[in-house]
Amino acid sequence: MREAKTSYNSGMRNQDIINRSLQSVWHPCTQMKRHEQFPLIPIKLGQGVWLHDAEGKRYLDAVSSWWVNLFGHNNSRIKNAIKQQLDMLEHVMLAGFTHEPVVKLSEKLAKLTGLGHAFYASDGASATEIALKMSFHYWRNLYSETPDKANKTKFISLQNSYHGETLGALGVTDVAIFKDTYAPLLMQSAQMPSPDFRLAEVGESAEAFALRCADALEQYVSEHSHELAAFIIEPLVQCAAGMGMYHPVYLKRAREICTQYEVHLIADEIAVGFGRTGKMFAYEWATEGNGHLTENIKALPDFICLSKGITGGYLPLSAVLTTDKIYQAFYDDSTVRGFLHSHSYTGNPLACSAALATLAIFEEDHIIEQNKILSANIVEKLSALNELPHVHLRHQGMIFAFDVQTKNTKFARDCYVSALNNGLLLRPIGNTVYWMPPYTISEAEVDFLVQATLKAVHASV
Repeated sequence: MREAKTSYNSGMRNQDIINRSLQSVWHPCTQMKRHEQFPLIPIKLGQGVWLHDAEGKRYLDAVSSWWVNLFGHNNSRIKNAIKQQLDMLEHVMLAGFTHEPVVKLSEKLAKLTGLGHAFYASDGASATEIALKMSFHYWRNLYSETPDKANKTKFISLQNSYHGETLGALGVTDVAIFKDTYAPLLMQSAQMPSPDFRLAEVGESAEAFALRCADALEQYVSEHSHELAAFIIEPLVQCAAGMGMYHPVYLKRAREICTQYEVHLIADEIAVGFGRTGKMFAYEWATEGNGHLTENIKALPDFICLSKGITGGYLPLSAVLTTDKIYQAFYDDSTVRGFLHSHSYTGNPLACSAALATLAIFEEDHIIEQNKILSANIVEKLSALNELPHVHLRHQGMIFAFDVQTKNTKFARDCYVSALNNGLLLRPIGNTVYWMPPYTISEAEVDFLVQATLKAVHASV
């Protein structure tokens, strides 16, 4: 049943910092007026999977602070790497200069992805912008004197896709609440049928549905390839669409189709990269068998966009990696044929050091293999959720989700508030409840996560 009142106890919380925040900070993805009813929570400390507020109450961070925190808050290894770098160099512009952290990180990312020449920014939306601009500019450079290729200026994405909220990224995003207001400002793109298995016909397998969607993609691309620069896709999981998951055969077919019709394939790994789907990068599921992505070059996308977990959640950083062929199209005596895009903090040494420490943890602690065990343990405990009125209980690697059947039109808000009352940070997407916890979560903390989720959903349906 639903709680009579959905508000958490703000009582003796640090009211001063709350008031000052409301008077000076415009919080993201927020209708600020709602904080008249639901006060902000001042966080003073992070430790492991827990966030501690100004009153000493703690909350299990089940969403990794917007999907960025991989190895827990206050991780000594990442923190020490930042401190060591801070004693040497905090920042230098990357135009005309370089430094060891950015070189080492670029080398490691190239080895992991099979792509190279990393271009850096600070956030996921900026990475999307960079990939779109690079693709457009590539065709302009390569075919500027070839009439039949000069019109490759358009982009396609999936229905219900999300790629960020800057104007270019919104142009290939298909989430109305983010996009509709700004529609007059945006470039036009076309959306292909989503292979999200929740949209399949009754009795249709995930693989069969994915292949049907791929057939629709091929039909469109075959008719419009002369004007298409790139297809941008969230590999395996459409996170902002309510953790919509699909069969990896779609990735393989998308690569084949884009290759056949000379259209770039952009893999938006911003949310799903760095182990979230059970492999280091989600696009590795497009390879045959269990081989690493670099063992099957034909499966590589033309661009990979990375952010969120790249620094373990410690500092803002994003990167775009691409092929040598695309890089060479910009390598010229003419300045205007270069990629004249920049961010003041491009390749920041502190952020690169955090990323290097994060990648070292993956390697030294065998995180991908450890996560297989952790994921299996969490899946086993998911059976406790069978008492809830849910559909499509699903998981992919370290992403877990289910859709709640309810007539409560304010379910997401009520569930969020009820979870906070129970010491849990959940952030439902519509009627979808999901977990994307740090990889350091313990068995006891998983038990707490399950029970607190049960209480929150029961109180909100």
